[in-house]
Amino acid sequence: MPQPKVKLVVTGDDFGYCERRNRGIVDCFQAGGISNVSLLVNGASAQDAAELAQRHGIPIGLHANLSEGAPVCRQLNRSSLLNKDGFFHGKMGFRQVLQSGQMNMAEVEAELRAQIKRFCELTGHLPSHMDGHQHVHVLPEVRDVFAHVLSDFGISYTRVPVEPGLRSCPVLPPHLRDFYLQVEQDALQSVEVFHRHGVRWPDVYLGLSTMGGSMSLLSLKRALSFALQARTSIASQAGDLQTSGLCRPVTVELMVHPGYPSHPLQGGCGEGPDDFSQSSDRLHELNMLRDPVLHSYYKQQGILVCAFSDL
Repeated sequence: MPQPKVKLVVTGDDFGYCERRNRGIVDCFQAGGISNVSLLVNGASAQDAAELAQRHGIPIGLHANLSEGAPVCRQLNRSSLLNKDGFFHGKMGFRQVLQSGQMNMAEVEAELRAQIKRFCELTGHLPSHMDGHQHVHVLPEVRDVFAHVLSDFGISYTRVPVEPGLRSCPVLPPHLRDFYLQVEQDALQSVEVFHRHGVRWPDVYLGLSTMGGSMSLLSLKRALSFALQARTSIASQAGDLQTSGLCRPVTVELMVHPGYPSHPLQGGCGEGPDDFSQSSDRLHELNMLRDPVLHSYYKQQGILVCAFSDL
């Protein structure tokens, strides 16, 4: 079998959010649409998700959550991580509290460690990789704590959400593009921190430009074309390795969110499901990812869909 040009990890985020999400993710995995999942251990259906992953042999990592729902660590009463109702501050609220200088990094570390412990209780093993829900793991100060915790537990892989071609993506509305570009800036500043702690990540990250209704065969092919271009760039830097045929495949993570839409008041991380989870976007991603035309494209382009353990 010829060596693949690209090793592609397709990660289904938010596993454990609700039973309908779980069922959709399993269906997507069985159809070859995803190869990996990230578990929300404070999700309403985390136990169900862990059991499904074991039953179906789904590679599973941890989607560390500091921004949505209730904490796992029981010692976090009146914590800087929580609002007056005892829930995390939300995607933008977390960033505002952090920017104000009021976030206690010892509490961040305690929650991350508690979530890893809960993951092990649910699955019986450490996560194969660990990323951050809503990309909080690359934020200033948080990334240092995050990298330290990963290093302590020997968790090898994380996510660095810097997506090539994002600035020129034609489908993103301005407010999303601005947020994603800030995520990229934070991620770029995380690279040195993760590297220093021995944490690894795939060569290329994709997924910001292909979320929800933005996912199409065209947008996926556009995003994946950057991975193929990255392989050319790596090959050109490899010198004698290229001529000897030992040039390695480029490694890519594609972040996706497939599932069946959540029912109102069912699921979430303690506060009920959000609008995105209840929308048809989840089902749209599920259908796109298991489209045989996409799978034929993978084969034609020498793209091998695999798990983090295969990188």
